[in-house]
Amino acid sequence: MKIIEYDKDQSQLDVFLNRGKEVHTQVEETVKKIVERVKKEGDKALFSYTRELDGVDLTVDTFKAGADYFSGCAGKIDPDLLAILKEARDNIRAFHENQKQESWLKDFPDGVKLGQRILPINRVGVYVPGGRAFYPSSVLMNIIPAQIAGVKEIIAVTPPGKFFANPVIGATLSILGVDTIRLAGGAQAVAALAFGTESVPRVDKIVGPGNIYVALAKREVFGYVDIDMIAGPSEVVVIAQDNANPEWVALDLLSQAEHRTGFESAILVTDSPGLAGDVNRYMEAFLKEVDYGDKVRKILDDFGAIFIVPDIMTGAAIVNEIAPEHLEIIVKNEKQVLDAITNAGAVFMGQYSSEPVGDYWAGTNHILPTGGTARFFSPLGVYDFVKKSSLIYYSKEALMKHAVKINRFAQEEDLYFHGKAVLKRYEDLGKKDG
Repeated sequence: MKIIEYDKDQSQLDVFLNRGKEVHTQVEETVKKIVERVKKEGDKALFSYTRELDGVDLTVDTFKAGADYFSGCAGKIDPDLLAILKEARDNIRAFHENQKQESWLKDFPDGVKLGQRILPINRVGVYVPGGRAFYPSSVLMNIIPAQIAGVKEIIAVTPPGKFFANPVIGATLSILGVDTIRLAGGAQAVAALAFGTESVPRVDKIVGPGNIYVALAKREVFGYVDIDMIAGPSEVVVIAQDNANPEWVALDLLSQAEHRTGFESAILVTDSPGLAGDVNRYMEAFLKEVDYGDKVRKILDDFGAIFIVPDIMTGAAIVNEIAPEHLEIIVKNEKQVLDAITNAGAVFMGQYSSEPVGDYWAGTNHILPTGGTARFFSPLGVYDFVKKSSLIYYSKEALMKHAVKINRFAQEEDLYFHGKAVLKRYEDLGKKDG
């Protein structure tokens, strides 16, 4: 990777901050056409696109994989892997249980009661990728928070091409208690979830990763339904000093670049030129161990870098500018650096907290904000699958005490009937009392 002596010139970061943000004009137009056709034609368009784009001819009868298929999946995979999936499931549940929120109602002066009602979203669609790779970890991360929130119905969809060739996804869904999946992928599946078809119930929210067609389709239907986020290519920043193990740092950087969509970013920020050189050498050596090393090297040439900073707090400022999806902190004073960092999706502290620990095992969610959106977005969680309503109860005494002030406020905004609705009650009650 290129080594950059950082001198606080913002342009040094621009290539990383703006990667992958070019407008996919042709793809956007295609996605819009697919979404609109599925919205109008339902199953007819859905099956047509599945035949055209996935090469699979489906009917209403063959569109679903159901309980009969799922019940056998667990027995088709390695028992050790099944045990690992179950333990990861339990870890994720244990973490996300802490995110549950309760409704509340409190008494205020003059007989006023105010509160908040928290209810689960009724129906959620989960997109399960089925292209170059299957990700059972993402199935766990998307479905478990929804279940803890109390979502009543989860509709899973996946491209049909390779689904039956890999029972791991079926086994993962099975241990979560999900026993049906619709065999549809791409923008057409997202549209079906958003608007409903004869065979796909309309959902209230769509979550789950996918390719550019899936991402743009989610953006297209946002507003008709809620979505988790527009996920971009993966990224990691490691901020480290000379106490860090250079081999470990090199592998952590490579673990993100190997997703190989073309826009992944791996960045080391350090105040140690010695560490910078060692990490670079180890990365090059490790790349020779895999047959896709040249592809990863190209990604690192485009969007990888080692920033050498004059001091580690300048490094923390760089991290806040990048707002990375994953951040590893391997420094001598972890608390000082952590306190200075406000923008990161997931933070991994210390030598032993490698980023893949969070991807698979710790229990924290790995559906994270990318592309700098950690400035304002959070990891997927239980809170993403609930909706909130305000509760307002005003007593007669409270209304009489505050009605005139409410009316005055409404008149200031030139909303006559807003004020009149309250003032009429005040006047009528005053006459009655008089």
